[in-house]
Amino acid sequence: MKSANGASEPGGGAAGSREACACGRRGARHVAGHPRCARPPPGARLSPTSREVRQRPSRPHAASRGRGGRRQPTGMRPAGYRGVPTAPRARLALLALLVPLLGALGAPAELRVRVRLPDGQVAEESLQADSDRDSISLELRKPDGTLISFTADFKKSVKIFRALTLGELEKGQSQFQALCFVTRLHHNDIIPSEAMAKLRQKNPRAVRQAEEARGPEHLHMDVAVNFSQGALLSPHLRNACAEAADAIYTRQEDVRFWLEQGVDSSMFRTLPKDTEPPLPRCGQVGDRGAPCVCRCGLSLAWYPCMLKYCHSRDRPAPYKCGIRSCRKGYSFDFYVPQRQLCLWDEDP
Repeated sequence: MKSANGASEPGGGAAGSREACACGRRGARHVAGHPRCARPPPGARLSPTSREVRQRPSRPHAASRGRGGRRQPTGMRPAGYRGVPTAPRARLALLALLVPLLGALGAPAELRVRVRLPDGQVAEESLQADSDRDSISLELRKPDGTLISFTADFKKSVKIFRALTLGELEKGQSQFQALCFVTRLHHNDIIPSEAMAKLRQKNPRAVRQAEEARGPEHLHMDVAVNFSQGALLSPHLRNACAEAADAIYTRQEDVRFWLEQGVDSSMFRTLPKDTEPPLPRCGQVGDRGAPCVCRCGLSLAWYPCMLKYCHSRDRPAPYKCGIRSCRKGYSFDFYVPQRQLCLWDEDP
């Protein structure tokens, strides 16, 4: 069909049909305005003003952009509006929650108790258990200022006693004197570190008194320990005996046991043997430059020494239901080359 001006209509006639049928085929000519040619053929270049060009997305509203000009996903509120925390605030809130948890990981469990000493006085005692390192430490400050520390290293089978004694300046003594005594640890000496870490007390102000008084132990320390190699014996020795680097003592029988466990013998030095006649106690020697045998007494006033087991009809096997507390005294004798190194030993 023809229009009034004689031009062919876009869709009329055989030629138009052929062009319409050819439109869209690969290599066919594009007929502008034809209904089937609304989409441009592949590779056609569109003008920005053509209707076929899809509308460009309009510039997002300022409210849909976050701080700093970053575009927010559709449907989400920008950070900082109506209670939505910004990234720095969210990190700070997360850190506030994680710091207490991270600080608790790997940290030793500590228990502070008030204990009654054998002379009737009350002192505060601190107990720490580290189940990861399989160790227990105890610290007690006596009313006279003496600080007693005890460390049990279950991995190395080592017990470390430390005594920090205040000196009397008017008698020519130093400000304090530190001594360390290292002996073999037996597993029945104290409860395991896992059990110690679980201990709790309902009344922190209560004064604890040991249920059992274990017999005193007298030990003759005849070997000196090299502090610079002390970590080979126990990793706790460096911290526990830092103030007593030149006064760390042990026994021959304990050294033999540790040598069998693979400890290097170069870290031990045998002290002079008792002479004939035997050396006197330092308390009996008047000359401060003379050698003598010094004695140091320590006492653990309260410590968990055993686990209690209970029986029940509902449980076929005994189960742990508490602890038994003990107290124990130790007496250490050791050689000193001069009386002035043992001024506290004034007893005959």
